[in-house]
Amino acid sequence: MELVLISLLAILVVPVVLFTTGILRIVLGLLFLLFFPGYVLIAVLFPQKGSLGTIERLALSLGLSIAIVSLIGLVLNYTSWGIRLHPIVVSTVCFVLIASLTALYRRQRLPQEERLETRIRIRRPNWSQWSKMDRALTIVSIFSLVAAIGALVYIVATPRVGERFTQFYVLGSQGTAEDYPQKLVVGQQGEVTLGIVNQEHEDASYRIEVSIDGEKVQEIGPISLAHEEKWEEEVTFVPTKPTKPEGGKVRFQLYKGDGSEPCLDLSLGIKVGEAA
Repeated sequence: MELVLISLLAILVVPVVLFTTGILRIVLGLLFLLFFPGYVLIAVLFPQKGSLGTIERLALSLGLSIAIVSLIGLVLNYTSWGIRLHPIVVSTVCFVLIASLTALYRRQRLPQEERLETRIRIRRPNWSQWSKMDRALTIVSIFSLVAAIGALVYIVATPRVGERFTQFYVLGSQGTAEDYPQKLVVGQQGEVTLGIVNQEHEDASYRIEVSIDGEKVQEIGPISLAHEEKWEEEVTFVPTKPTKPEGGKVRFQLYKGDGSEPCLDLSLGIKVGEAA
Protein backbone atom coordinates (compact mmCIF):
# COMPACT_ATOMS: atom_id res chain seq x y z
CA MET A 1 0.00 0.00 0.00
CA GLU A 2 1.34 3.39 -1.01
CA LEU A 3 0.77 4.96 2.42
CA VAL A 4 3.09 2.41 4.04
CA LEU A 5 5.74 3.14 1.40
CA ILE A 6 5.35 6.91 1.93
CA SER A 7 5.73 6.45 5.70
CA LEU A 8 8.89 4.37 5.26
CA LEU A 9 10.38 6.91 2.85
CA ALA A 10 9.49 9.76 5.23
CA ILE A 11 11.39 8.00 8.01
CA LEU A 12 14.32 7.45 5.64
CA VAL A 13 14.32 11.17 4.82
CA VAL A 14 15.52 12.10 8.31
CA PRO A 15 19.04 10.56 8.15
CA VAL A 16 19.38 11.17 4.40
CA VAL A 17 18.52 14.90 4.50
CA LEU A 18 20.29 15.67 7.77
CA PHE A 19 23.50 13.69 7.31
CA THR A 20 24.16 13.25 3.58
CA THR A 21 24.58 15.25 0.39
CA GLY A 22 24.07 14.40 -3.27
CA ILE A 23 21.31 13.33 -5.66
CA LEU A 24 19.54 11.00 -3.19
CA ARG A 25 19.08 13.85 -0.74
CA ILE A 26 17.69 16.11 -3.48
CA VAL A 27 15.24 13.50 -4.84
CA LEU A 28 13.95 12.47 -1.42
CA GLY A 29 13.85 16.08 -0.27
CA LEU A 30 11.71 17.13 -3.26
CA LEU A 31 9.27 14.24 -2.75
CA PHE A 32 9.18 14.93 0.95
CA LEU A 33 8.43 18.64 0.66
CA LEU A 34 6.41 18.82 -2.58
CA PHE A 35 4.32 15.65 -2.53
CA PHE A 36 4.16 13.53 0.65
CA PRO A 37 2.41 15.99 3.05
CA GLY A 38 -0.32 16.91 0.57
CA TYR A 39 -0.86 13.34 -0.62
CA VAL A 40 -1.40 11.91 2.87
CA LEU A 41 -3.76 14.78 3.76
CA ILE A 42 -5.79 14.10 0.60
CA ALA A 43 -5.81 10.41 1.58
CA VAL A 44 -7.32 11.39 4.94
CA LEU A 45 -9.98 13.63 3.40
CA PHE A 46 -10.86 11.38 0.46
CA PRO A 47 -10.26 7.71 1.40
CA GLN A 48 -12.97 6.34 -0.90
CA LYS A 49 -12.35 5.02 -4.39
CA GLY A 50 -13.60 7.36 -7.07
CA SER A 51 -13.91 10.37 -4.74
CA LEU A 52 -11.15 12.11 -6.71
CA GLY A 53 -9.58 11.46 -10.08
CA THR A 54 -5.88 10.64 -10.35
CA ILE A 55 -4.98 13.98 -11.93
CA GLU A 56 -6.95 15.92 -9.31
CA ARG A 57 -5.39 13.93 -6.48
CA LEU A 58 -1.84 14.55 -7.75
CA ALA A 59 -2.42 18.24 -8.43
CA LEU A 60 -3.98 18.83 -5.02
CA SER A 61 -1.11 16.92 -3.40
CA LEU A 62 1.43 19.33 -4.87
CA GLY A 63 -0.47 22.46 -3.87
CA LEU A 64 -1.35 21.26 -0.37
CA SER A 65 2.22 20.10 0.30
CA ILE A 66 3.56 23.60 -0.22
CA ALA A 67 0.81 25.03 2.00
CA ILE A 68 1.38 22.46 4.76
CA VAL A 69 5.16 22.93 4.90
CA SER A 70 4.64 26.72 4.96
CA LEU A 71 2.20 26.40 7.88
CA ILE A 72 4.62 24.13 9.75
CA GLY A 73 7.35 26.73 9.29
CA LEU A 74 4.99 29.48 10.50
CA VAL A 75 4.17 27.53 13.66
CA LEU A 76 7.85 26.73 14.32
CA ASN A 77 8.68 30.42 13.98
CA TYR A 78 6.75 31.04 17.22
CA THR A 79 8.57 28.31 19.15
CA SER A 80 12.04 28.09 20.65
CA TRP A 81 13.14 25.79 17.79
CA GLY A 82 12.64 28.42 15.06
CA ILE A 83 12.65 27.88 11.30
CA ARG A 84 15.65 25.60 10.97
CA LEU A 85 16.35 22.43 9.00
CA HIS A 86 16.13 19.89 11.83
CA PRO A 87 12.81 21.09 13.35
CA ILE A 88 11.15 21.42 9.91
CA VAL A 89 12.22 17.93 8.81
CA VAL A 90 11.17 16.27 12.08
CA SER A 91 7.86 18.16 12.24
CA THR A 92 6.97 17.33 8.63
CA VAL A 93 7.86 13.65 9.15
CA CYS A 94 5.58 13.56 12.21
CA PHE A 95 2.77 15.13 10.17
CA VAL A 96 3.20 12.58 7.36
CA LEU A 97 3.23 9.62 9.76
CA ILE A 98 0.17 10.80 11.73
CA ALA A 99 -1.78 11.58 8.55
CA SER A 100 -0.80 8.22 7.01
CA LEU A 101 -2.05 6.31 10.06
CA THR A 102 -5.28 8.32 10.02
CA ALA A 103 -5.79 7.65 6.30
CA LEU A 104 -5.17 3.91 6.80
CA TYR A 105 -7.69 3.86 9.64
CA ARG A 106 -10.33 5.59 7.51
CA ARG A 107 -9.73 3.21 4.61
CA GLN A 108 -10.04 0.14 6.85
CA ARG A 109 -13.48 1.29 7.96
CA LEU A 110 -14.74 1.25 4.36
CA PRO A 111 -15.99 -1.90 2.60
CA GLN A 112 -13.27 -3.64 0.61
CA GLU A 113 -14.75 -2.67 -2.75
CA GLU A 114 -14.88 1.04 -1.80
CA ARG A 115 -11.31 1.38 -0.52
CA LEU A 116 -8.90 3.39 -2.60
CA GLU A 117 -6.21 1.20 -4.12
CA THR A 118 -3.22 2.77 -5.81
CA ARG A 119 -1.52 0.90 -8.62
CA ILE A 120 1.42 2.17 -10.63
CA ARG A 121 0.88 1.70 -14.36
CA ILE A 122 3.18 3.30 -16.92
CA ARG A 123 1.46 4.02 -20.19
CA ARG A 124 1.41 6.74 -22.82
CA PRO A 125 -1.10 9.44 -21.85
CA ASN A 126 -3.93 10.04 -24.31
CA TRP A 127 -4.20 13.81 -24.18
CA SER A 128 -7.22 13.96 -26.51
CA GLN A 129 -9.37 11.89 -24.14
CA TRP A 130 -8.67 14.06 -21.09
CA SER A 131 -11.20 16.64 -19.92
CA LYS A 132 -10.36 20.34 -19.95
CA MET A 133 -10.08 20.25 -16.17
CA ASP A 134 -7.58 17.36 -16.28
CA ARG A 135 -5.51 19.15 -18.89
CA ALA A 136 -5.46 22.39 -16.90
CA LEU A 137 -4.52 20.62 -13.66
CA THR A 138 -1.75 18.69 -15.44
CA ILE A 139 -0.26 21.86 -16.91
CA VAL A 140 -0.42 23.67 -13.54
CA SER A 141 1.15 20.66 -11.77
CA ILE A 142 4.00 20.40 -14.27
CA PHE A 143 4.62 24.15 -14.11
CA SER A 144 4.65 24.07 -10.29
CA LEU A 145 7.06 21.14 -10.22
CA VAL A 146 9.43 22.73 -12.74
CA ALA A 147 9.32 26.05 -10.86
CA ALA A 148 10.08 24.29 -7.56
CA ILE A 149 13.00 22.38 -9.04
CA GLY A 150 14.31 25.56 -10.67
CA ALA A 151 14.10 27.42 -7.38
CA LEU A 152 15.96 24.61 -5.63
CA VAL A 153 18.71 24.59 -8.26
CA TYR A 154 19.05 28.38 -7.98
CA ILE A 155 19.29 28.23 -4.18
CA VAL A 156 21.93 25.48 -4.32
CA ALA A 157 23.94 27.20 -7.06
CA THR A 158 23.81 30.68 -5.51
CA PRO A 159 23.58 30.26 -1.74
CA ARG A 160 22.42 33.39 0.02
CA VAL A 161 25.00 34.99 2.28
CA GLY A 162 23.45 35.82 5.63
CA GLU A 163 23.70 39.11 7.44
CA ARG A 164 27.26 40.25 8.10
CA PHE A 165 28.00 41.42 11.61
CA THR A 166 30.41 41.12 14.54
CA GLN A 167 29.44 40.31 18.11
CA PHE A 168 31.32 42.22 20.80
CA TYR A 169 30.53 41.78 24.49
CA VAL A 170 31.90 42.35 27.98
CA LEU A 171 31.36 40.08 31.00
CA GLY A 172 32.04 40.56 34.69
CA SER A 173 34.26 38.54 37.03
CA GLN A 174 31.77 35.64 37.22
CA GLY A 175 31.42 35.34 33.44
CA THR A 176 27.99 37.01 33.42
CA ALA A 177 26.66 40.40 32.39
CA GLU A 178 27.04 41.76 35.94
CA ASP A 179 29.63 42.11 38.72
CA TYR A 180 31.65 44.65 36.73
CA PRO A 181 34.34 46.60 38.61
CA GLN A 182 32.66 49.81 39.72
CA LYS A 183 35.06 51.31 42.24
CA LEU A 184 38.87 51.33 41.97
CA VAL A 185 41.75 53.44 43.21
CA VAL A 186 44.63 54.73 41.13
CA GLY A 187 47.00 51.85 40.36
CA GLN A 188 44.43 49.18 41.26
CA GLN A 189 43.78 46.59 38.58
CA GLY A 190 40.30 46.12 37.13
CA GLU A 191 39.35 42.93 35.32
CA VAL A 192 36.64 41.99 32.81
CA THR A 193 36.18 39.39 30.09
CA LEU A 194 35.91 40.61 26.49
CA GLY A 195 34.54 38.51 23.66
CA ILE A 196 34.36 38.76 19.87
CA VAL A 197 32.46 36.50 17.47
CA ASN A 198 33.10 36.90 13.74
CA GLN A 199 29.86 36.59 11.71
CA GLU A 200 31.20 38.44 8.68
CA HIS A 201 31.30 35.38 6.37
CA GLU A 202 35.00 36.03 5.80
CA ASP A 203 38.25 36.22 7.76
CA ALA A 204 38.58 39.42 9.75
CA SER A 205 41.17 41.15 11.93
CA TYR A 206 40.28 43.17 15.02
CA ARG A 207 41.92 45.29 17.70
CA ILE A 208 40.56 46.70 20.95
CA GLU A 209 41.38 50.00 22.63
CA VAL A 210 40.68 50.42 26.35
CA SER A 211 40.35 53.94 27.73
CA ILE A 212 39.21 55.58 30.97
CA ASP A 213 37.64 59.02 30.65
CA GLY A 214 39.25 59.48 27.25
CA GLU A 215 42.75 58.37 28.33
CA LYS A 216 43.94 55.28 26.49
CA VAL A 217 45.28 52.72 28.95
CA GLN A 218 45.64 49.60 26.81
CA GLU A 219 45.46 48.19 23.27
CA ILE A 220 44.79 44.54 22.42
CA GLY A 221 45.41 42.92 19.06
CA PRO A 222 45.53 42.32 16.24
CA ILE A 223 43.06 39.44 16.70
CA SER A 224 42.50 37.35 13.55
CA LEU A 225 39.30 35.32 13.38
CA ALA A 226 37.76 33.11 10.71
CA HIS A 227 34.02 33.18 10.04
CA GLU A 228 32.08 32.02 13.13
CA GLU A 229 35.30 31.84 15.15
CA LYS A 230 35.12 33.16 18.70
CA TRP A 231 37.72 34.99 20.81
CA GLU A 232 37.26 35.46 24.54
CA GLU A 233 39.88 36.53 27.10
CA GLU A 234 40.21 38.15 30.48
CA VAL A 235 41.38 41.74 30.08
CA THR A 236 42.85 43.93 32.84
CA PHE A 237 43.18 47.69 33.00
CA VAL A 238 44.86 49.99 35.54
CA PRO A 239 43.63 53.60 35.99
CA THR A 240 46.41 56.20 36.23
CA LYS A 241 44.36 59.08 37.63
CA PRO A 242 41.15 59.56 39.59
CA THR A 243 37.82 60.27 37.89
CA LYS A 244 35.45 63.10 38.73
CA PRO A 245 33.41 62.66 41.92
CA GLU A 246 30.33 61.67 39.91
CA GLY A 247 32.35 58.96 38.21
CA GLY A 248 33.61 58.28 34.70
CA LYS A 249 33.56 55.61 32.03
CA VAL A 250 35.87 52.83 30.96
CA ARG A 251 35.41 52.28 27.22
CA PHE A 252 36.19 49.27 25.08
CA GLN A 253 36.35 50.24 21.41
CA LEU A 254 36.52 47.54 18.74
CA TYR A 255 38.24 48.32 15.43
CA LYS A 256 37.98 46.10 12.37
CA GLY A 257 40.94 45.76 10.04
CA ASP A 258 42.75 49.04 9.44
CA GLY A 259 39.70 51.17 10.26
CA SER A 260 40.29 54.44 12.05
CA GLU A 261 36.77 54.54 13.54
CA PRO A 262 35.50 51.92 15.98
CA CYS A 263 32.87 49.57 14.60
CA LEU A 264 31.56 48.77 18.08
CA ASP A 265 31.84 50.59 21.40
CA LEU A 266 31.10 49.33 24.91
CA SER A 267 31.37 51.32 28.12
CA LEU A 268 31.06 50.74 31.85
CA GLY A 269 30.50 53.28 34.61
CA ILE A 270 33.38 53.44 37.10
CA LYS A 271 34.68 55.60 39.96
CA VAL A 272 38.43 55.90 40.52
CA GLY A 273 39.72 57.44 43.74
CA GLU A 274 43.11 58.47 45.03
CA ALA A 275 45.36 55.71 46.38
CA ALA A 276 45.52 55.58 50.17
